[in-house]
Amino acid sequence: MNFLAHLYLSGDSEKVKVGNFIGDYVKGKKYEKYHPGIQKGIILHRNIDHFTDKHPLVLDSSKKLKEGYGRYSGVVVDLIFDHFLAKYWQNYHTLPIKDFVTNSHETLVKNYLTLPQKVKMFLPFLIQSRRLESYANMDGLQTALDIMAKRTSLPDNSSFAIKTLEENYTDFENEFKLFMKDILKYVRDEHNISVATPNGWHPNEGK
Repeated sequence: MNFLAHLYLSGDSEKVKVGNFIGDYVKGKKYEKYHPGIQKGIILHRNIDHFTDKHPLVLDSSKKLKEGYGRYSGVVVDLIFDHFLAKYWQNYHTLPIKDFVTNSHETLVKNYLTLPQKVKMFLPFLIQSRRLESYANMDGLQTALDIMAKRTSLPDNSSFAIKTLEENYTDFENEFKLFMKDILKYVRDEHNISVATPNGWHPNEGK
C-alpha cells in the first residue's frame, strides 16, 4: 500500500496517521524516539506492509508486472491499488477524498518538526501537487511512478506499468476490491482500528 492507503488505514488518530505515513523512513528501533501514538502508526505501517507483501491477491497482481519491474513489482502494485482507492474513494470513506487529503495535509504540517528529514523534503511538493488525489487518473499515477523512479531504486519503466494496467484493468481492479476487504478486517481485528466506511459497511460485507 502507498501513501493514500496508509493514511486511510490509520483510523481517526492524528498521531497514528503521522506514524503510518512516515513508516518507510524510520528504520529499526528508531521508532522508539517518537510519541507513543506515532510509534503505534509506524508499527502499523510495518505490519500492513508485511500483510500486503504476503497476500495472494497482491502476489497475483505483482506477477503481471514482473517482466518490467522484477522484484520491484510489488511497489508498483502499491501505487496501482492507491489508484483504485482514489478512484472509488466514495465506496470506502465517509469523507470526500478532497477533504480527507486536506485534513491529512494539515495533520502532517502540524507535526512537521517531528518528521524525518526525507519526508520534510518532499512533503511541500506532495501537498502543492495534491498528489494523493491525482492517483485517481492515469496521468497522476504515471507521474507518481516517474517521481519514484527518480528518487528511489524503482526501475524507470512507467510506460510499461500503465500499459500493463490498461491491458489487465479488470483483473487488477477485482484483486484490489477483494484485498480491501481483507486489509480492512486485518487492521480492525489485529490493531483495533476502525475506518469511517460509508453506510456502516464493514469488511465482511460485499460492496
